[in-house]
Amino acid sequence: MIKPIEIRYVKKSNIVFIKFEDGISENLTVEYLRCFSPSAEVKGHGPGQEVLQTGKENVGIDNIEQVGNYAVKIIFDDGHNTGLYSWEYLHELCVNYKQNWHEYLDKLSKSGYVRKKP
Repeated sequence: MIKPIEIRYVKKSNIVFIKFEDGISENLTVEYLRCFSPSAEVKGHGPGQEVLQTGKENVGIDNIEQVGNYAVKIIFDDGHNTGLYSWEYLHELCVNYKQNWHEYLDKLSKSGYVRKKP
């Protein structure tokens, strides 16, 4: 299991910097982390049950809590706090950031939702 060696919330720019022991690092927007939450509210309870998240452009983070030696729980300021971000899932979010974000923006566009400038 690849573990993060740094997870830092930069409130001023509303990003979370994550660096892993394998050298992978990324600045993830809070909006991205919120929209890709591993919670049932976002992912659903099975394939095809995902719920497109909208209106998360200005969501911030109240707290990031470590859960054991395998995950963090992110407490978002919109009240969402049910997803556990395992080290593996965070690593995947970092590695696939650009592709995931592009696909998300495409889904938003197809849904007719217009993002507000954060």
